[in-house]
Amino acid sequence: MSRRESPPPPSPPPQLLGVRSGEVEREDRPERAEPLSDAEREIIQDTWGHVYKNCEDVGVTVLIRFFINFPSAKQYFSQFQEMEDPEEMERSSQLRQHARRVMNAINTVVENLHDPEKVSSVLALVGKAHAIKHKVEPMYFKILSGVLLEVLSEDFPEFFPTEVQMVWTKLMGAVYWHVTGAYTDVGWLQVSSSAV
Repeated sequence: MSRRESPPPPSPPPQLLGVRSGEVEREDRPERAEPLSDAEREIIQDTWGHVYKNCEDVGVTVLIRFFINFPSAKQYFSQFQEMEDPEEMERSSQLRQHARRVMNAINTVVENLHDPEKVSSVLALVGKAHAIKHKVEPMYFKILSGVLLEVLSEDFPEFFPTEVQMVWTKLMGAVYWHVTGAYTDVGWLQVSSSAV
């Protein structure tokens, strides 16, 4: 399968089954994100260096797979909401621009893993913007994290063996924890009928 093709839509991962549309997982939310060890931070930064060299292409691949497998996510993007064809998505300057923003936000997190306050601040801004301005349901962050990890392990298998995937899964859990914390802070209660 080429980098541009997407596999058929997967069943929702088990961790998503407890997330209802429009809700933040309050009762299951740990008090804090599990901190990364120095070795884990180093693994993330080393592997990210290989990915970030191709950040726009990787980001586009991630977003295309996300929108193909979870088309309900396109409702938040008027500029490419009607696109169905992956090749059309790939040519979209708006999609490419958003892919760069996503990858640059992840880069900011990775570059600042030594500074938990900075990471928290960056992710709070991302969460609040998506909650207040864009009204994106928080479950999409968890889904997008899974798609990102899937693409990284497929496109960079030499840098993402199982042990590295586990460390990245831990990072994505922390990202989700911080982002949903921002949703909770702004009183996110919107309920929508959209389904994954």
